[in-house]
Amino acid sequence: MAPATLDWAAPLETEAFVDLRHDPYRWQPAPDRSPEPWPPTMPGPGGPNLPGWLEERLFDQRIVMVRGPLTQQGATGIAAALLTLDATGPDPVQLHVASSGGELGAALAVIDVIDSMAAPVHAVVTGEAGGAVLAVLAAARQRTAYRHARFRLAEPRAAGLTGTADEVAAAAGQHLRELEEIVLRLVELTGQTRSRVEDDLSAGRSLSAPEAKEYGLIDAVVGEDKRGSTPGDEKRGPTP
Repeated sequence: MAPATLDWAAPLETEAFVDLRHDPYRWQPAPDRSPEPWPPTMPGPGGPNLPGWLEERLFDQRIVMVRGPLTQQGATGIAAALLTLDATGPDPVQLHVASSGGELGAALAVIDVIDSMAAPVHAVVTGEAGGAVLAVLAAARQRTAYRHARFRLAEPRAAGLTGTADEVAAAAGQHLRELEEIVLRLVELTGQTRSRVEDDLSAGRSLSAPEAKEYGLIDAVVGEDKRGSTPGDEKRGPTP
């Protein structure tokens, strides 16, 4: 009987045989493993939202922004940020305002939070402030504005009232009481007479930053002291 021989050229049945020449994935490029980009910002109820990393940087600097029309949803976020910063320490909180107005109830919600805070709130008008937002400005401990900021004294409008005649009448009465509170705050802040404030709100009077300072809405205009001076003036002696 002839001895048994092994054919080494043939693959064993127990081994997995892969022909790389016919591997469909052999020549494909490696998958892209680069980090995902920042998600696109979606417009919110108060204007386009800021990127998340920028909001975190501002929050770390104790800055809260009021941007676009002030709504109940926006007031909820602003109030939450103010309360959180107030709980972290007594340092002032910067409230940057760029809002032409908004809902009266939303403004009062922010005002209630500012009134309850231990940390002082310093408001800076960076663009425009008007309507109910002026009452938020009045609640701040200090108020300043950039030189080209604008102010508009305008009576806050009531939100759409629906329901029965009695419900509409009750809502209108509540709006008038809240509006009176806004007027009294502006009177106390500015030192103007109540009739003057009411007339300006009815007329929709507009003010520049210097005019708002003269009116009593703000304490100072940012950079006002530097205007008109030239470099080195502080080093020069008095003119003989």
